[in-house]
This record gives sequence, structure tokens and C-alpha cells, in this order.
Amino acid sequence: MLERERWSPGVVSVALSVWSVRVHGTARRWRQWEAEYTCPCCGEGWARDKLQEALLLLPPKAAAELRVRVEGLDLVLLRRTHHEPLSDPDAAWWHRRC
Repeated sequence: MLERERWSPGVVSVALSVWSVRVHGTARRWRQWEAEYTCPCCGEGWARDKLQEALLLLPPKAAAELRVRVEGLDLVLLRRTHHEPLSDPDAAWWHRRC
């Protein structure tokens, strides 16, 4: 419903897929620019930002199901990275990792 009304079908799925690939990555080092994606239906941006937006806009049950997947990926990112002390303190936590 969210995708049909506000975005295009498949946006959340694409964002989740991109976030998973970027979080797990093939290299041992996290590269922030890899978490950006370009999607013909929603433009450029961070996959994790789109997921956060979806978590806030989805109905509770759907949000809970997505949250389980997103939080699992977030834990992987937290284990693979560290806090960047010079980052913008107002930015989302995933923007402050390196």
C-alpha cells in the first residue's frame, strides 16, 4: 500500500537488497558510498534512509516484519564499523560510521 500510494512498487525491496549487499559487502572495509543507490522510481539516496522512512510509514505489523530484517543488517554494520568522531552529530547513526 505504501509503495503504491507514495513510491513505486518494489522500492522497499530494492532498498533492503541494496542495504544487505552493502552491509555484508565483499571487502573487509566498509565504504559509505556503496550504501547509496540509484533507483529509477525513487532517485538517488541511501538505501538505509529509505528503509527508515518505510519503518515510520508502514502499518505496525508490516513495520515490525521489516524492522526484524533491518535490525539484523544494522547489527552486522555495527560489528564491522566504528563511530566516526568527526561526523555530523545530527546525522542518522549509519551516516556516522566508518
